[in-house]
Amino acid sequence: MGRSRRTLPEELLLLALDPATGTTAQPQSLDLGLAGAQLVELALAGRIAPDGDRIAVVMPRPTGDPTLDSALELLRRRGSPVRAVHWIGGPRLGLRQIYLAHLERCGMVHAVAGQMCGVLPTTRYQATDTAISREIRARLDSAIRTGVPPDPRTAALAALAHAVGLGKHLYPGNEGRSSRSRLRDLIRHDPMGGLVAHAVMDVQNGVAAQPRRAQAQAPGRPAAAAAGVPMQPRRGATAMARAVATR
Repeated sequence: MGRSRRTLPEELLLLALDPATGTTAQPQSLDLGLAGAQLVELALAGRIAPDGDRIAVVMPRPTGDPTLDSALELLRRRGSPVRAVHWIGGPRLGLRQIYLAHLERCGMVHAVAGQMCGVLPTTRYQATDTAISREIRARLDSAIRTGVPPDPRTAALAALAHAVGLGKHLYPGNEGRSSRSRLRDLIRHDPMGGLVAHAVMDVQNGVAAQPRRAQAQAPGRPAAAAAGVPMQPRRGATAMARAVATR
């Protein structure tokens, strides 16, 4: 995978980076979102694919991106498809710092050392090219404003931004309420992004108390007949919620 295109984890992190403070919004949930963004990016690269409510490796060949290839190798070692909610909630936290260091190596941000209360060392990160962040934000704004179905990459980015709680950071206050609602609605435009975003929210919620229901299914209806309907990501999230709740 060449460096001509930014990956979804990079874009999600740049969205969360506050240019005024050099800190990231929603730091606790951002690690989960970055793990989910890795899954979507690997799917867009043709390395993995959804298998019901699970994620299966379909092409183990490296992408050329070290952070993505590390995730791909971990998935390959599992040997069998893994539920997205299990993967995202697994012990691989710290992705925010890993990707901040990655963006610094790529020259997309630079670290600024400082101190908290004059004693504790801190590090802030400033974007080296604010035009990149503006372009990423403009894609979301356009999808929200025009109502035109976005491309899968933008739809997945919107789904992940909503899942980790960036809506109030991107569109604050009462005046941003309608934009936050439309950001949430963009989740339906990419099945993989929707599946992963619901898994991120399930992990944050300790798995939703009530299973999500996409639509009633007639008794005896073959599972294949339901494939491809718009609400498929929610069915996946429901199955994941049930699986985790009964572990």
